Amino acid sequence: MYSSKTNLKFDLIVIGAGALGAFHSLFALKRGYKVLLLEKDLRPVEATVRNFGQVIPSGMLEGEWFEYGKISLDTYLSIQKEYDISIRQNGSTYLASTPEEMKVLEEISAKYQGLHYPSEILDAKECIKRLPSVNSQYCKGGLFFPQEVTAEPGLMIHRLLQYLIAKYDLNYLPSTPVKELNPSSTGVEVVDTKGVRYYGSRALVCNGRDFQFLMPDLFQKSDLELVKLQMMETVPLPQISLPGSILSGLSIKRYYAFKSLPSYKEMFKYSADKAIIDAQIHILFKQSLDGSIIIGDSHEYADVALAQTIDFGIDESINTLILNEAKKILNLPTWEIRRYWNGFYSQSKSSEIFDHFVDDKIQVVTGIGGKGMTTSCGYSCKNIERNYPAL
Repeated sequence: MYSSKTNLKFDLIVIGAGALGAFHSLFALKRGYKVLLLEKDLRPVEATVRNFGQVIPSGMLEGEWFEYGKISLDTYLSIQKEYDISIRQNGSTYLASTPEEMKVLEEISAKYQGLHYPSEILDAKECIKRLPSVNSQYCKGGLFFPQEVTAEPGLMIHRLLQYLIAKYDLNYLPSTPVKELNPSSTGVEVVDTKGVRYYGSRALVCNGRDFQFLMPDLFQKSDLELVKLQMMETVPLPQISLPGSILSGLSIKRYYAFKSLPSYKEMFKYSADKAIIDAQIHILFKQSLDGSIIIGDSHEYADVALAQTIDFGIDESINTLILNEAKKILNLPTWEIRRYWNGFYSQSKSSEIFDHFVDDKIQVVTGIGGKGMTTSCGYSCKNIERNYPAL
């Protein structure tokens, strides 16, 4: 652990210990950098822990972001071999509810085969054999990606930080909010809310939707928007086996990977409930280690400068919509919910991520949107390779 009394200068100071900050720290450490990672909270509590824990490159648009997803997969599995960060390679299954959705799954499977990214087409019987809880009236078939993984969102980032400290001697300071970031002729000076000063050659800001407090002018000029999600978790259901990520027909309609396919528009001949569309709901499932099942989610948007216009409470009517739709897909012995929560993340409206160099010493990387668990690792790897020469 870093002690301010040593007055060390770091090669890189990373602000924010969520997925983007932690993985940037990993790849900088691997290039020989002395890294200081500062986190405002005792533990990361934002988007990195408020999600499903699904790592699904199959949902990414072909090209750059699909490649980031594949790098993430390889890195997660490599770390898991050394240190348990809760990664399970149990695959992802997309379920089609109409023949048109099934046609799209067949098209994406063929496309991915050409990219050497294997998948397996499943008919309805094969889907139910793999996932006995699936409602036979809903399922017209599916597509299985055996190489994809899941993580426990409440565990992964904390264990990853432990791994970075143990293996790479990461200097990590939680409960250290930053109030100033000052460039100088020799590097950067970072000042926390207690007045402690830290010195680095460069700084990387990865503190999600909170960078408005550190760089208010840049924040106001950005095109970031805040997205609010609603999710829930059942009581433990150890008698149910629901391996991997389970994605519904609504997910197929939503994910970018499917939008360029020939049959994509044909799926919309069956109009969804207006309330489902208005709440931008798509149904996902992921079973946790204790047998509970995470279900979600909805999407509500507001420019980050107007984030206060979003109701930060839980809307019971949206939860009812999510549950009613989920019950069409799975047959569970009970739908008793033990907890509900909101997730929040920021995203750029004009690009896949907000990536901005204040100058040659300070970079801001945030606004990765809802694909952070899948792509933060791969993006961090390539960003470090592009902009931070090995020492």
